[in-house]
Amino acid sequence: MGYKKVYWLCLLFLASIGLVLPLEDAIGIDANADPGRMVFKEYCAVCHGVKGDAQGDVVFVRSREKSGRVVDTYPRDFTLGVFKFRSTSTGCLPTDGDLLNTVTNGIEKSFMPTFKDMSLQERKALVGYIKTFSTRWKEEDPCKSIAVKRPKWVGSPASVENGKQVYKDMKCWECHGEEGKGDGPKSDKLKDDLGRPIVPFDFTTGKLKRRTTPENIYITFTTGLDGSGMPSYEDSMKEEDRWHLVSYTLKLMKMVK
Repeated sequence: MGYKKVYWLCLLFLASIGLVLPLEDAIGIDANADPGRMVFKEYCAVCHGVKGDAQGDVVFVRSREKSGRVVDTYPRDFTLGVFKFRSTSTGCLPTDGDLLNTVTNGIEKSFMPTFKDMSLQERKALVGYIKTFSTRWKEEDPCKSIAVKRPKWVGSPASVENGKQVYKDMKCWECHGEEGKGDGPKSDKLKDDLGRPIVPFDFTTGKLKRRTTPENIYITFTTGLDGSGMPSYEDSMKEEDRWHLVSYTLKLMKMVK
C-alpha cells in the first residue's frame, strides 16, 4: 500500500473520531456538496464570499487608467439578484445563458476572469449555484431575451452623424463627456445603487466590459446596466435611434471612420 493511501486512510480515521478538522476543511472538498458549490468555493468565494454577498477576501480592486482616472471594481453581490449584463429588460433577472456567458468569457477591464477552460458541465453547475443566493429566482417569472438584429447601415457615416445627434439629445455627454472620455459634468457625482462612487465609461479606451461588438453595445443601450447609473433606453428611444447611437459609440472608439 503506497504512503499516500495510508496517509488519507489515517486522516479519515482521525477525522471520524474528532482528532482533526472535519474532512471538508482538511482537504477543501465537501463530498456532499453539489458540483456548483464546489466550483464556487474553489474559484469564486475569494471575491464573492462564501455566502455570495461580495464579502470575500477581495472586497474591491483599485486601478488607474491611462487618463489618470482611478476606478474601483467591486465583486457582484449575488444575494441582491441584480445584474448588469443581461439580454433581458431592465429590472429582470438574467437568463441562464446570460450568466453562462459571463462565467465563460469573463468581463473585460474588470478582474472577473474567463473560465473557458472549465468544462461546460461545471460552468452550468456554477450558474445553478449562483442562483441559490437570491430569492428572486424563486419568486419571479423569467423574462425573455431581447431580440437583436443589426441593420446593414450601422457604422455608416450617415448613421454616425445621426448617432451624434442622439448622443447630444439624450444628454449622454453629461456623464460620458463631449468626446466620450467619461469626463462629463456629472461624471464625478455618480453612485451605484449601494451608494458607492462610480465612473462613466471612457469610450476612447476601446474594449467594453461586455465585449466590443455592435450587438453587445446595442443590448447595453437597450437593457441598461442595472445597479449602476446607466439607464435602459428600451422605452425612451426608438430602436433605430439606439442603433444610430451604437454607430456613434463605434466612432468614439475609433472602430469606424
